Amino acid sequence: MGLPPDHRFPARKYRMLRDALTGDPRFEILPSPLGNVEAICEAHDAEYVHQFMQGELSPAAVRRIGFPWSPALVLRTLASVSGALAATDSAQESGFGGALMGGTYHAAWGEGSGYCVFNDIAVSIAGLRMRGWGWRVAVIDLDVHQGDGTALLFAEDPDVLTLSFHGQNNFPFRKQASKIDVAFGDGTGDEEYLAKLDEVLPRVWAFRPDFVFYQSGVDGLREDKLGKLALTQVGLEERDRRVMTAARSYGKPFVLLLGGGYAEPIEATVRANANTYRMAASVWG
Repeated sequence: MGLPPDHRFPARKYRMLRDALTGDPRFEILPSPLGNVEAICEAHDAEYVHQFMQGELSPAAVRRIGFPWSPALVLRTLASVSGALAATDSAQESGFGGALMGGTYHAAWGEGSGYCVFNDIAVSIAGLRMRGWGWRVAVIDLDVHQGDGTALLFAEDPDVLTLSFHGQNNFPFRKQASKIDVAFGDGTGDEEYLAKLDEVLPRVWAFRPDFVFYQSGVDGLREDKLGKLALTQVGLEERDRRVMTAARSYGKPFVLLLGGGYAEPIEATVRANANTYRMAASVWG
């Protein structure tokens, strides 16, 4: 998408993750179609969508997103949103769907933020509702940064449960109110994190959602340069196991999205991401 050489967003992790999973017979990796603009406009202000698509956003709005605008960024954004929509369709059909990108949870109604142009979870929920399906939805967001855009978009919607586990001293520094927020101090490790997960997850199933989205960012990893937590590869794998086995037992459609990861070296992020998808293959078979 034409990032400058010194940009800190690790775009190559997507190719590395695809390569890590290619050849595993449990995965069918398909190219993403380009975006459903109608569904995007159900979740976002149509004028904002138009301005982004045409390259007419203000310089301040572009800075807030964090990527320089280009036609390649438009195509990449549409493909990312469409990947989430395709994963949602797959989950509706078979019980599980996943995308090797996405989880763009900072984007709100009329603006992008934090490398997120459109909120693909909100767009996917809009797509479900346009088809008359998925009235009650749970969003389990375990990326280290709070899902502020998702929280804002569904703040007044009683049929969407937003759960965010995040670092209390991390971006965004102005937090929004999710339906359930759990904030961790710097250096939080596996034991405290998993104990809180065990405490909170039953509240998700008690909500009785018809559909579940899992934003599975791995930037809580201790090697992550932006994360500030101290989770290990084993801890993240156990996190995923607990979320997914509980979701599988609950028995409603489940969508897995990638989220963030900024470890140094980037191979640590890719390993954690790959472990998440391998755990999904193990749980769903």
